[in-house]
Amino acid sequence: MDDPILTIDERAAINGGRWFSSLSPSLRHDILRCAYVKRFKDGELITARGDPPEEWIACATGAVRVSSTSISGRQITLTYVEPGIWFGDVAIFDGERRTHDAYAHGSTTILCVARGDLRKILSQHTELYEALLRLHARRIRQLFGLVEDLNTLPLRARLAKQLLHLVRSYGVPSLADGREVRIGLQLAQEELAQLLGASRQRVNQELKSMEREQAIRIEPGGLVVRNRDILMRISEAEADK
Repeated sequence: MDDPILTIDERAAINGGRWFSSLSPSLRHDILRCAYVKRFKDGELITARGDPPEEWIACATGAVRVSSTSISGRQITLTYVEPGIWFGDVAIFDGERRTHDAYAHGSTTILCVARGDLRKILSQHTELYEALLRLHARRIRQLFGLVEDLNTLPLRARLAKQLLHLVRSYGVPSLADGREVRIGLQLAQEELAQLLGASRQRVNQELKSMEREQAIRIEPGGLVVRNRDILMRISEAEADK
């Protein structure tokens, strides 16, 4: 499924990424010049735990589901990498093997830079070292925030925050009602529950409660956020308790 050329929308997603767009034009040019494209169908394995770190990767379209498997064999989803986000550089820097599996969620296009090419770019653009440090610092802050939420917030607040995040990353404005936003990332309730470290039953209960409050609408094709202000109040009110 490889195609050597990014589509206009795929290139726009890469160039529009907050981190990538902060790089100098010459650095962005050199990264894209040596990058190559891979395309995956829904559910296909992109990289596996234990693989050597051969590539630095960016998501161009779709999403990348990063997961691990528990001792009992249960698969646990840790995060979804959205278009415009780069990942896989940590293993390249420390030389260790991949620590998680990465699967395509929906039809997914990724952009890859070989490890050798990344090292050449680093030698020619010292700017990239500082930029990657900023990227890693942001990830650490996000990780600490997730750990804090998991230990201090009830499920209701964490679910509201997760839905707001999904709206920012995958929101598609409704043509019928400009106040409503559909979450474009198709997640089953089990997958949403995995992100929150909760059971599907409890997440289902909270979603139905939010639907009664007219914050969201549950549809067969996914979730529609009807009122972001209500979700914000839920997350903030629960956090203040």
